Amino acid sequence: MIFQRALKRELYSTAAGVFLTLFTITITMMLIRILGQAAKGKIASDDVLALIGFTSLNYMPIILILTAFIAVLLVVTRSYRDSEMVVWFSSGLSLTRWIRPVLEFGAPIIVLVAVLGFSITPWAYRQSAEFRERFEKREDLARLSPGKFQESASGNRVFYIESIDDDGEDVKNVFIHSIREDRIGTVLAESGRIFNDSNGDRFMLLRKGLRYEEALDHSFATFLKFGKYTSYVAEKDDFVYTLDETSTRSLTMKELLQRPTSKKRGELVWRIGLPFMCTLLMLLAIPLGFVNPRAGRSFNLIIAVLLYLAYSNMTSFFQNFVSHDRLSFGMAWWPLHLLIAIIVFLLFAWRLGVNSPHHPYAWFAKIRRKRIQGLDNKEGDGQ
Repeated sequence: MIFQRALKRELYSTAAGVFLTLFTITITMMLIRILGQAAKGKIASDDVLALIGFTSLNYMPIILILTAFIAVLLVVTRSYRDSEMVVWFSSGLSLTRWIRPVLEFGAPIIVLVAVLGFSITPWAYRQSAEFRERFEKREDLARLSPGKFQESASGNRVFYIESIDDDGEDVKNVFIHSIREDRIGTVLAESGRIFNDSNGDRFMLLRKGLRYEEALDHSFATFLKFGKYTSYVAEKDDFVYTLDETSTRSLTMKELLQRPTSKKRGELVWRIGLPFMCTLLMLLAIPLGFVNPRAGRSFNLIIAVLLYLAYSNMTSFFQNFVSHDRLSFGMAWWPLHLLIAIIVFLLFAWRLGVNSPHHPYAWFAKIRRKRIQGLDNKEGDGQ
């Protein structure tokens, strides 16, 4: 059908514009936040681009859902505003005829949202967490930035270096403050060099410096001037990723279904809800797109935004309840989606019955006409 092909073309072009806008806003916000973390030394500067990519994948299901919802809403709203819907209804066609082309347009998006939510997003979250944890567990000197004080991963040492060469081995003007057992030590050196021993452990050979050590109870103190001094840095860097067991966002569907806990069931509520949310919001946008060409369109757009926010927040609400074992999984994953489906059905019934004599609009119009006629009769009697 020519209309359906034209409608799907418009939906695709509108969705492309909406997606680019939402994606650009999301990337910009993530870039500012991640660059801020890199500047504070919380993540490695070399990992910024990778973290932006993984984080964008985490937000992609929500971006796609919003893209589909806004695209359908804008296209339907434009059809009403340009009086195309008048021609549509005058031809004897119903608003329900929009459902098929909208679902055909949205089917690839629904599938993509499901694939992202079930497999790709957990993988991206795991990779992002692994990058951050690898940086946190890196050897102490590898985490240093010249000209900045940096606390060690164990929290018992503070390092400062003025400069470091390109190969990351020779350093200048070194400061190390450490707390070990019952002693506090401070080391100052003009230069140093990092090396590995035969076991792969990391040491720093310091040259021309001072070492001060004092007991915590101030019972003794020592002061040493040295030409060369070797300081232990870290064990061999064998990184093993250990994700926090309380985090379920990085677990695969297979892992969520194995030995399910309340947190795993809560995560399932969210993931299962994503394709339902995408489908129902697109259908909801069809009756919500109604506007009076002679009036403004702000009211319907406000209602649409509020419904989306309520839908998304209620999904998170049910997920939280299941995660804290306040609600069973069987009673949490479907009631909200059923409620939205009922709202969609009622809105379609409302819009389809506008021209019916039994529709509330007709009742209000009839009451208004009778009231106006009564006022006219009173004015006629008064004259």
